[in-house]
Amino acid sequence: MKTQTVTLNNYSEQNKVEMVNFYNEATEDYAFWSNDYNMHFGYFIPFKTNPFKRDAMLNEMNKQVIKRLGIKTTKNRLIDLGCGMGATMRYALKKHSTIIAYGVTLSDFQVQQGNELLKGKNGIILKENYNNTAFQSNSFDSAIAIESFCHSGHNAKSLKEAYRILKPGGRLVIADAFLKKDRSELCHGAEYAYEKLCSHWSLEKLETHTYIKTQLETLGFTNIKVEDVSFRVAPSVLHVPFAIGGFIIKKLLSYKGLKRESSHNLKGSFYALLSGLHMKSFGYYIISATKYK
Repeated sequence: MKTQTVTLNNYSEQNKVEMVNFYNEATEDYAFWSNDYNMHFGYFIPFKTNPFKRDAMLNEMNKQVIKRLGIKTTKNRLIDLGCGMGATMRYALKKHSTIIAYGVTLSDFQVQQGNELLKGKNGIILKENYNNTAFQSNSFDSAIAIESFCHSGHNAKSLKEAYRILKPGGRLVIADAFLKKDRSELCHGAEYAYEKLCSHWSLEKLETHTYIKTQLETLGFTNIKVEDVSFRVAPSVLHVPFAIGGFIIKKLLSYKGLKRESSHNLKGSFYALLSGLHMKSFGYYIISATKYK
């Protein structure tokens, strides 16, 4: 792997600073959301997944994303673009002995603590910008991005970089919230929730799922599948108010005040729930594609 100075391309100056600060300071708070430090929403399967057990749904999301990679028994180099604490990487390594996993994040805290959790496993987290990594072209068999590309506004550069570092025939799977319509068409309530969500979670913006599909086609991805899994994700979203309440009570009982970033995280979670109620404007999708051979 080449060495390269980490740059913060394709984020607005203010947003990139806020995003890095947010994850450096608030990542440890995610223990209240997930024992495994999953930093995403979950996936519910009726009669299989218990809707009252949040961690089970969060790990089911990991399972669903990894399943769509179509990993074979041969060695597979996987990259998690915006890996957080590496929870999905650890899940993949546990389920597939043939995987070599790499994760990239701009948060020093996530690099340090995530690599501690990966000790003894065939994976590593690096401080890299997923829009402009130091990896050589055609390096990976698989790439995933779970609720991460939204931080740079679902920028076409993110998709272009994923295409560049994937081997021909490599698979990309994105799981994220997207707009169902252009922002100019949002009603007043949806627009309010959208602005607050982006502000508190340091999101550049959200794109429409149709925009992502078009960009993937333009880049040369094939076998593109766009799945609306909003109703599968909804049960985990409904955990938000209970998780927030429990977190605040825990802080009060320990006589610890809320950090600015923790407060933003909690408010962002609330507006994620509010956004989810505008089902005609927002949806959660799993988008998968194959790099043309």
